[in-house]
Amino acid sequence: MKKFINAPGEILTESLAGFTAAHADIVTLGEEGKFVRRATLSPGKVALISGGGSGHEPLHAGFVGLGMLDAACPGQVFTSPTPDQMLAAAEAVDSGAGVLFIVKNYAGDVMNFEMASEMASGAVATVLTNDDVAVENSTWTTGRRGVAGTMVVEKLVGAAAEQGRDLAALQALGTQVNNATRSMGVALSGCTVPAAGKPNFVLADDEIEIGVGIHGEPGRRREKLTSADALADEMVAAILADFGAAARGNVLLLVNGFGATPAMELYVMYNAARRALEAKGLSVTRSLVGNYVTSLDMAGCSITVSLFDDELTGLWDAPVHTAGLRWGA
Repeated sequence: MKKFINAPGEILTESLAGFTAAHADIVTLGEEGKFVRRATLSPGKVALISGGGSGHEPLHAGFVGLGMLDAACPGQVFTSPTPDQMLAAAEAVDSGAGVLFIVKNYAGDVMNFEMASEMASGAVATVLTNDDVAVENSTWTTGRRGVAGTMVVEKLVGAAAEQGRDLAALQALGTQVNNATRSMGVALSGCTVPAAGKPNFVLADDEIEIGVGIHGEPGRRREKLTSADALADEMVAAILADFGAAARGNVLLLVNGFGATPAMELYVMYNAARRALEAKGLSVTRSLVGNYVTSLDMAGCSITVSLFDDELTGLWDAPVHTAGLRWGA
């Protein structure tokens, strides 16, 4: 294992210290390092909180800031944060308008956020993300996994929160966006968790994993490497089949890297996915390409498609200023 670390057990603490120091104009580290929150809070606004195991950066801490989250709770690598982290974050950022938890559908995340909701003294609502179409049930989940579409939910709901929408309206919007979003991933390699010191799975030089999760969970099947066009066609076909008759009109196309795939290759996949969508009559009106919901040092990518109407397009275009995403601010 070759990594820029001092000790596996200290990587999260030291990474958070570096992250909050580098972006001190945007974020600050909460008490005992339990959460990352905005450096400047907005009184009277519903607070948005997400979190999960580390290793997916910039998700979630990298999306704390204007137009997205108010706080993020980082667990150890690929391990859910604890309820006391979530409760501490809620108490720190709730200005009286309530808190919306945005939770990826993984068993530990769901259970711990539910416990935090029950312990919270203020109003709390939850949006569950489950955009992965690859498998219905998988390692760590009952039902579909929440993957890169989570970032889309955080962006759109975050923009609406800045407009002053109330807790119930934001929860409804988050559910709407999740229902309008689908993702699928493919891995070219496994990833190495620092504490384990070796890849969590191994692929032969000519093998890929179709439908992989963001923790390296198995997908639909393992097969021989094929062309970018063939992979994008299969992934887009699975996404559109899951949408069914709703797959029409304008869409956001997000091609998300898993951490070790060069930008050149991600744009090859974007080009192929865009052609596949346009061949089915959809219009790609918004795009994003890069590493946003990663899996440590995994090579691979995911494709996310969100059905956009005028309202969602406007929310996407609204200003955002975070470490991991920024425009118009």
